[in-house]
Amino acid sequence: MLKRMCHRALQTRILCPALPQRLPRPLAFHCYATSPSRRPGQLQQIWQRWPPSRRKASTWTKTKKLFKENPFTMTLATIIILIGMGGIVYVNYVYQGYIIGNFKAFPEPVAAKLRRALYYTNIDPQPANAVKYYRQALQVAAQLGMDQFSDELLGIKIQLANFFEKNRMYDTAIEVLELVRKDCLEWLEEVGAKPGNEGRRTKVLVKTIQISVKLGEYYANEYVANQEAAEERLVWAVTALLKEQKRRDDEGVKEGEGDWMSNEEIGGALESLGHHYEDRDQHYLSAPLFLQALGLCPPKSCHSVVLMNNLAISLAQQNPPPSLTPNDAPTSAAGHLSDARQWGLRALALSSSIKPPERTEECDEACAVATINLGDFAMMEGDVAEARKRFEEGISLSKAIGFPDGIGRADESLKELQKRRYAR
Repeated sequence: MLKRMCHRALQTRILCPALPQRLPRPLAFHCYATSPSRRPGQLQQIWQRWPPSRRKASTWTKTKKLFKENPFTMTLATIIILIGMGGIVYVNYVYQGYIIGNFKAFPEPVAAKLRRALYYTNIDPQPANAVKYYRQALQVAAQLGMDQFSDELLGIKIQLANFFEKNRMYDTAIEVLELVRKDCLEWLEEVGAKPGNEGRRTKVLVKTIQISVKLGEYYANEYVANQEAAEERLVWAVTALLKEQKRRDDEGVKEGEGDWMSNEEIGGALESLGHHYEDRDQHYLSAPLFLQALGLCPPKSCHSVVLMNNLAISLAQQNPPPSLTPNDAPTSAAGHLSDARQWGLRALALSSSIKPPERTEECDEACAVATINLGDFAMMEGDVAEARKRFEEGISLSKAIGFPDGIGRADESLKELQKRRYAR
């Protein structure tokens, strides 16, 4: 069996004692007069007795002297001071850009609750307090009359679900997103089609599709393992986006509708459904989805290499039920393997042609995977020499890029190859 490798002001209470009454006059002012016994001439003598070096020494001179006397200590102190100053600058930058900047779209009462929630999410993780402030933010937003289907409020709800996911509370994350999805679907059905709502309809529909894809991932998670619900949500998402895409192609974009999902976003939804079918060994369903996603992916990108690998794996394991092709002669296993090998070679060639800065770690790992896959295809065809060569190349590539999954997979395949050889 082939395996797919894919790859976040305390309200300081100033305690001010009651202001004192006006001090008694003797305590309120002190006048220090020069002693009449000390004449100006005596002061001049005292001044002259003071060492000249002490009179003229500047801060810079003292600093240099300290560096000479204590070079290590002064260097360390300077570094600590610079780090402290840098820390102050960085904290101010984060506060202005991350804490303040991210909440400009919210009224201050809502933003204040969100800042608290964010603090208990990323800075001092306390799930109970984080959830409390997320919910308070939503309650305040509702009291202020904010649009419940705006990007801002939907974003809060999605962030809340992400928080539950981060804490492995998948059932609660599903509960949050299912409620949001239900509200969005009701709005689309009752309000979305009315004149003047074209732009909002597009935004809400996109969010609903994205939420459905995320729900599919949650349901498919090993901790939930509800494959039927996962398939239902993913199929709905893909069907909805393809239906809207076709409507726009046929009727044109209506005034005010705004931009639709990007090719990458559509491809991501198709790929998610493809992985779902692949995980269930329904490769005859995953292959067309990977092919469609590949057509929407930038042609010379590392992710195209990943999709080619996924397509090759699905083709190599094709086993469609006879009822799906009643009038056509089924493609032989050898034909599927030949197609899989061609896609594996294409993945290898594309990966080799991508150079930095476009080339990323995704490319390197996909190259190693493609090489190992070609070894698997050769082993399935009985070509022992070619299979061994590809597996050894895969191990070498994986070691060079620090890819332990690739090393382990190729090593397992070599052992399997050895077993088959002795079994003959």
